[in-house]
Amino acid sequence: MIGNPGSGKAHTSIGIGMKACQAGFTVKFYTAAGLANELAEAHQYNRLAKFEKSLSKIDLLILDELSYLTFNRHQSEMLLFQVISDRSERASIIVTTNLEFSRWTELFENEIMVTALIDRLTFRSHILDMNVDDSFRLLQTKNENVK
Repeated sequence: MIGNPGSGKAHTSIGIGMKACQAGFTVKFYTAAGLANELAEAHQYNRLAKFEKSLSKIDLLILDELSYLTFNRHQSEMLLFQVISDRSERASIIVTTNLEFSRWTELFENEIMVTALIDRLTFRSHILDMNVDDSFRLLQTKNENVK
């Protein structure tokens, strides 16, 4: 899901995740920063293999806000990329971002890795362009101020 802030990406991904739970699937929601931090911590305490194994058992991984921060080489190439790559063609993932693919080099240092990451994410996927003129929060605020 690619769209500007306030376009409903996180809300929609959570809704899909809840429907998946109701259908009996296992779902886990992370912000990109949160997952990167948990991966780095698991790596630091020699629990990375166990954590990655637990992630591999999840039917749907929701990765929110992949655009609000940059990742250092260790987090992006070794950890976050590996999780996304391991899910490729094996399990579902939803990624929300504000940045179009051509700008992902602003997030990750290695352009070759960015190309591989986008290739894996877009293969057999649905890309939702969720850009809107006004954010839903702004529209709600405007409507509340009119009353």
